Amino acid sequence: MKKNIFFIFILLIISLLFLKSYFNTNAMKPEDFKDTNPTIKIEKYFEGQVKAWGLLQNRKGKVTRQFKADMFGKFENNILTLEEEFFWTDGEKQKRVWNIEKIDEHNYIGTAADVIGKAKGFSYGSAFKFEYELMVPIKGKNIKISFDDWIFKQDEEVAINRATLTKFGFKVGELTVFFKKVNN
Repeated sequence: MKKNIFFIFILLIISLLFLKSYFNTNAMKPEDFKDTNPTIKIEKYFEGQVKAWGLLQNRKGKVTRQFKADMFGKFENNILTLEEEFFWTDGEKQKRVWNIEKIDEHNYIGTAADVIGKAKGFSYGSAFKFEYELMVPIKGKNIKISFDDWIFKQDEEVAINRATLTKFGFKVGELTVFFKKVNN
């Protein structure tokens, strides 16, 4: 009896892992956008002042939070320092400072105080992909959430960001952000 339960348990785990990999594969790759315009180079787009507006949705698509943000970037010695200040509609304020190093024409590495390890960035054509794990405060606890972040430049002033948030490989939310570069 115990062997049967163990066997069924193993089959269930294998099935869940298969389903997760089948439904959670991201067919979109940064290289797919290599010939698209306008080209985004985050060290240029985020240099200076940028305004942002965004909304957070849960895994079912319900909007759970909204924010406005002020951002200011400075690019020196191949590092973009991006200061972000978020003003959530529920009254919460958040600050984050990114240090994003440009490794070569297409690759970036980023760090921030609430990011676990290093974020990996990839820039091709009009798209920038950023992958990282962020410690997110939820009900008094910090929860590690994986972000699959895509920024698409629309013109010299506007970019749109879509991020999928996952925990243990399962989608827990989505983030949509509209960026507008302020003429300095």
